[in-house]
Amino acid sequence: MELTRRSLLAALGAGTAAALTGCAAGTDAGGSADGPAKGEISLLTPIYEGADGKQLLEGKILPAFRKKYPDVTVKVDYTTYTQLNEKITTALAGGLLPDVLMLGVGWVPPFAAKKVLAELPESLAAKYDYEDRVLEPSRYDGKLYALPTVMATRLVAYRKDHFAAAGIKKPPASLPELRAMAKELTKGDRMGMDPFSIDLRQCWETFLFANGGSLFSADGKKPTFTGQRGVEALQFFKDLSADGSADYAKKTEADAGAATNLQLGKASMMMTGSGLWKQLAEQSPELIEKDLVGAFVLRGRRPAMLTGGTLVCQSARSRHAAAAQALVAHLAAPDNVLAAAKQRATVPGITALRSSSYVKGNKLVDFSVRNLGSACAEGGTPAWMEIREKIKPTLEPAVVGGKSAASAIAELGELAESAISRL
Repeated sequence: MELTRRSLLAALGAGTAAALTGCAAGTDAGGSADGPAKGEISLLTPIYEGADGKQLLEGKILPAFRKKYPDVTVKVDYTTYTQLNEKITTALAGGLLPDVLMLGVGWVPPFAAKKVLAELPESLAAKYDYEDRVLEPSRYDGKLYALPTVMATRLVAYRKDHFAAAGIKKPPASLPELRAMAKELTKGDRMGMDPFSIDLRQCWETFLFANGGSLFSADGKKPTFTGQRGVEALQFFKDLSADGSADYAKKTEADAGAATNLQLGKASMMMTGSGLWKQLAEQSPELIEKDLVGAFVLRGRRPAMLTGGTLVCQSARSRHAAAAQALVAHLAAPDNVLAAAKQRATVPGITALRSSSYVKGNKLVDFSVRNLGSACAEGGTPAWMEIREKIKPTLEPAVVGGKSAASAIAELGELAESAISRL
């Protein structure tokens, strides 16, 4: 039978024998983390991308690990976040799961629930000073399965010169105020607000959280975004578009390296992340030199800053568990977290790194760490990997077409309930 992406996801959701055990014929169960760290292990990672990332990992981080653990060798498998889930599910079905995996925020419950990940000792969580909200996505059912490395935040950047010209003295303190400011700042081909230059899933989630909503119940068994607050969050995009203050067709793909609407003066406010600062430094340094770019946390019924990122986990099937756990701890150590954050222009998850020159030198990173009290994470159910892929295509027709916000949210709720029912 042909092994497709859909069949793999279905296997993970339904819990077939291969997916649940993570082993194929002839493989042994995972080993104990007790004893000396030795053996050849594999690492699957969606970060350390490009020549700079590879040099950092293979030229600095792993040699330091090898010096400490000379009896361990590490084989690296690079991928992208777009391909990561498929790569894991393919390896899971084939019984060739890597010893150490780097996953996204929200990914721990789906894989921990299927016994893919090994529980980590609480001593690793206590070793460094993490913000509680940073560590939360590393847990499932009260147990630790991952350590945070770097975080990706979603905030609103704005042009201070546009605000000053309009006589606006401070960022909006509510969603109605944001809409009014966006209308006032819209002039000619300039949008007052560009919420769409980040992934629509993440954008809607940020507005949902700011509106006082949530994605799932505490036990992960029921979608909670289907109420009025989820509808209002999506309707807000439709209202911005109806006002002429936002245009989905004019979004910029920041990940592709193109200059953003904010840089080009085509938007006065824009949903973005801390990586924008590096892009400004490389492409539009005058905006930094003249202090023309500021940031604020989206505020509705509460302040909300969507915080994703990369977590490092140990496979439950590793035959060299002590070596795998040692590598998890090494990749999450402060020096290596800081180096990875610098390379990717992201936010280090360890509190002690707040005072580093890197954090202080990147104003959007510094802003992010100072506002981690407003951090909100996506996920929260073992069915997340199936649900997350359906959010954008289900909500997009309401943003770009005539579908109502209520019907789009209702459809997404039905899809979520169906996915959860198959757990």
